[in-house]
Amino acid sequence: MPAFGSALLVYALAALAEIAGCFAFWAVFRLGKPIWWLVPGMLALAAFARLLTLAPSDHAGRAYAAYGGVYILASLIWLRAVEARQPDAWDLAGGVLALAGAAIILFAPRG
Repeated sequence: MPAFGSALLVYALAALAEIAGCFAFWAVFRLGKPIWWLVPGMLALAAFARLLTLAPSDHAGRAYAAYGGVYILASLIWLRAVEARQPDAWDLAGGVLALAGAAIILFAPRG
């Protein structure tokens, strides 16, 4: 069973890298930012992919499934911190539910 702290750190860093990378594309194609924003965006997405290889799981599919819950919560934090939009109660409830699902997938005892 993976250690909670190390798993959380890997997934949090991966989420930050993925969201930042995807946001660079959003900023270019939706907000009119300069095309060079794609360079750090692609580097961030490469870092995201590398970080997921450090996920404490023996199987990629399980690591990615657990990451999905962390990604949802991290996206809501991004919404508040970067886009200055307050997540509503439904956003928060969904984030908590997704994180609980991720914890079950990652930390369930397996024989």
